[in-house]
Amino acid sequence: MKKYFVLDTNVLLHNADSISSFADNIVVLPISVIEELDKFKNHNDELGRNARHVIRQLDGLRQKGRLGEGVVMDHGGTLMIYMEKGRCLDPGLDMQVPDNRIVAVAFTLLKQGEKVIFVSKDINARIKADALGIEVMDFEKQKVNIDELYQGQRVLLVPGSVVNEFYQNKQVSSEGLNLRPNEFVLLRDEADEKHTALTRAQGSEMLGPLHEEYESVWNIRSRSKEQRMAFELLMDPAVQLVTLVGQAGTGKTLLALAAALECVISLKRYDRILVSRPIIPMGKDLGYMPGDKDEKLAHWMQPIFDNLTYLMADGSRRKEHETDESAKQKVDKLLQNHVVELEALTYIRGRSIPRQFVIVDEAQNLTPHEVKTIISRAGEGTKMVLTGDPDQIDNPYLDSSSNGLSYAVERLKGQKIHGHITLLKSERSELAAVAADFL
Repeated sequence: MKKYFVLDTNVLLHNADSISSFADNIVVLPISVIEELDKFKNHNDELGRNARHVIRQLDGLRQKGRLGEGVVMDHGGTLMIYMEKGRCLDPGLDMQVPDNRIVAVAFTLLKQGEKVIFVSKDINARIKADALGIEVMDFEKQKVNIDELYQGQRVLLVPGSVVNEFYQNKQVSSEGLNLRPNEFVLLRDEADEKHTALTRAQGSEMLGPLHEEYESVWNIRSRSKEQRMAFELLMDPAVQLVTLVGQAGTGKTLLALAAALECVISLKRYDRILVSRPIIPMGKDLGYMPGDKDEKLAHWMQPIFDNLTYLMADGSRRKEHETDESAKQKVDKLLQNHVVELEALTYIRGRSIPRQFVIVDEAQNLTPHEVKTIISRAGEGTKMVLTGDPDQIDNPYLDSSSNGLSYAVERLKGQKIHGHITLLKSERSELAAVAADFL
């Protein structure tokens, strides 16, 4: 018996290819979904692009037959557009609400004896459908198990002789460990937990040391072994994509910017630093911002300015007579000379970005497709860094398991040009650490 998958609009807006993700079953799109897609098609963001892509797919299927009767898709499944008026049973919901009309389609098919599954990324819509006895599910094609997300490191208990061998030979065999590229291993003496060695996978069968020159980057020293591992990945030109996951205050953005400044200004490996982040507010949006593009972006990029100001005024690079204002002037000069460029993600699509150190902050607010689009912009000689906290998501249709950052970590963990670290400890301040742990 074939299943009827009734799709909510948000599923199509999340993944434009979702209609072909249900094997040889029947995919049902209520006419209310088509009407909602029509409202999004003129948007210039990812939702608008996905809406237009779905509409084009439906138009192509229309050439094969009548969509109201069901059309067989290339992969073998059937797509059907369901006309609600005069056909839907009243499930006791307000039928003036589009979401309720969509749920009503699933309810009607269920009462007709069909095996129905309602698919939505809207939790409230799933609750309504479940209350009506309809089987529900989230769209999970691009979801990962956040509880088992790749950490980028592991601790290995070994005899003390293995730790000594590593320090003596600067390498030790990792045969049988099944390590992933660029994975870190903390060798810990099983008899003395303080006798350790921090190593990194070299090939498939050897563990090697970390580079001593990456102990300090732009006069910033790591405060934890995870931050040290992050510097190793950020400074290694062979690692073209770095993903950093961690709660607030773990130093994700600061480490990335410090490495970017070192690589661009001191080492001349890249031409400039490109920094971007999703324009998604936390809480109620303030509406349109005045000014040109750069002035609008300044409001959203303030965390980047804060970190840059700190880095430009930190350590031995700051002279005794210099003030915070002089550090800000240095940051302004970096922007004026285009050493650092701030860009909205909207303008990255369609670009080719060669020889740049690209940082995408707050990447947990991006969909898997958006992350794919951004990474695919990388030109020759470009390094990309994605940072974020999967537990702090402002996008209403994403969660810790379905966001683009988590998806990229899990899908790319076996690639030689990718490295990942999950930062565990908040280093911003004692207060920030307490807030992250207990609030």
